[in-house]
Amino acid sequence: MSSPATRAAQAALASIDLSSYDSVQSKLMEEMCILVDEEDKAIGAMDKKTCHLMENINKGLLHRAFSAFVFRPTDGKLLLQQRATEKITFPDMWTNTCCSHPLNDFEQERVEEEQLGVRVAASRKLEHELGIPPSQTPIDQFQYLTRIHYLAPSNGMWGEHEIDYILFLTADVTVTPNENEIRDHKWVDKAELQNMFDDSANSFTPWFKLIARDFLFGWWDELLKRKDTQGLVSAKSLAGIADGAKVVKMV
Repeated sequence: MSSPATRAAQAALASIDLSSYDSVQSKLMEEMCILVDEEDKAIGAMDKKTCHLMENINKGLLHRAFSAFVFRPTDGKLLLQQRATEKITFPDMWTNTCCSHPLNDFEQERVEEEQLGVRVAASRKLEHELGIPPSQTPIDQFQYLTRIHYLAPSNGMWGEHEIDYILFLTADVTVTPNENEIRDHKWVDKAELQNMFDDSANSFTPWFKLIARDFLFGWWDELLKRKDTQGLVSAKSLAGIADGAKVVKMV
C-alpha cells in the first residue's frame, strides 16, 4: 500500500499565484524539495511552493529539511536569526541559525549516506542567508544529532510538514546577512535565549520551539561540559548523544 505522501504526490495538488509576494522569495519557491515518506524514504520531488501549501500538507505531502545550529567555540553562544519580513512562510520570527531544505536540483544534496546531502545544503544556505563563507562551515564538521517529523501551520494557507535533520556546528564565522532573508541576528547564551522565549514581544518558528522544548537545552549543557583541552566547545563531542537512526515524531 502506498503512503499518504506518495498518494498526495500522485494526486492533483493545489497551487497559488505568487505575484503578490516578494519577487526574490517567489522565485525561490520554484526550487525542488525532496519528498519523503514517514520513514524518510525519498519518494520523489516537488517544488517548494506546492510543498508548503497547507491544502497539500493536509493530504500528507512531506519533505526533507534541516535545522542548523551554529555555536561559537570560545563561549558556546548560539547564533540566532530573525526571518525577514519578505519571507513567505513564518516571516519576522526568530529561529535557529539556519533552516532550509536539501534540494533535488543538486545531485550531491540527494545523497543520504552520512547525511551528506543535508550537510552540503546547510553549508550552501548558511552562505546564502547569512553570508558565511563555505570555508568556515566545512561539511565534515557538522554533527548530525537526530531527525524530527513535525507539522506546523504558518499564516493560513502556508505551513511546514518536514522530516527535519538537526545539525550542530561549532565555528568562528563571519556574518554578512542577506537582508532579503534575515531581518536581524544575534549571539545568545542559554539564559539570554530563555529570556527571549519569556518575552511575549518575540515570536519563534514552531520547529525551533519544539527543538528547544525537547532537546536543545540538554544538548547545549552537554556541549558546554565537553570542552576540549583548550577550553573550546566542539559539536563533534556530541556524537552519539541522540539516536540518529530513528525519526522522532513531535507534536
